[in-house]
Amino acid sequence: MSEQAPSPQGNSLPAGAPGRLNPAAMPVADAARLLSRAGGQRVTEAMLRADIDAGAPTNPDGTVNLVHYAAWLVKEMASRGD
Repeated sequence: MSEQAPSPQGNSLPAGAPGRLNPAAMPVADAARLLSRAGGQRVTEAMLRADIDAGAPTNPDGTVNLVHYAAWLVKEMASRGD
């Protein structure tokens, strides 16, 4: 029997959405909340949108693939010498 981790409290998924977040296709607002909780620093929807405006990748439907976004962040930091 497989075990599932409980879903986070108050994840505010859209009505009718499955009880899991898909890290390969997250709405910007959900991605900001998840990154804030996981990273220990506040990440706002506006911050993600600014990154998207600066070239961060999105899926055709406007959602964010967290792996692709993380790779983009690393590339950006490397190009700035961070």
